[in-house]
Amino acid sequence: VDPTNPKAVRASAGSLFHLPVVVERDHDLVLAALRERGLQVLATDGEADLDLFEAERATSPVDLAAPTAWVMGNEAQGLSAQVRDAADLAVAVPILGQAESLNLATAAAVCLYASARAQGAR
Repeated sequence: VDPTNPKAVRASAGSLFHLPVVVERDHDLVLAALRERGLQVLATDGEADLDLFEAERATSPVDLAAPTAWVMGNEAQGLSAQVRDAADLAVAVPILGQAESLNLATAAAVCLYASARAQGAR
């Protein structure tokens, strides 16, 4: 989606105006640039073997305190297999109760909060 789309602007809660936003359609180029800058790349996938609660544990194969780029697909179809497989690891956001799914904004907020909390704990 266009980051200046009114719904995207509203969903960003103003962050769009003070955080860098990069628009690039070539995901290989984006992932390479993220890794060049030292970021781990985590993909969200509801079917991933590792869930976010497990990722927060000290014995996890992922360090949420490390600089991280979260990659998320659209709500209807998620990430393509190609992008998901190109990430360092796929992580599922656990859904408690009987909800069928989370919308993208909610899933993004949960993942970013988990990273922020881990990074603040250093």
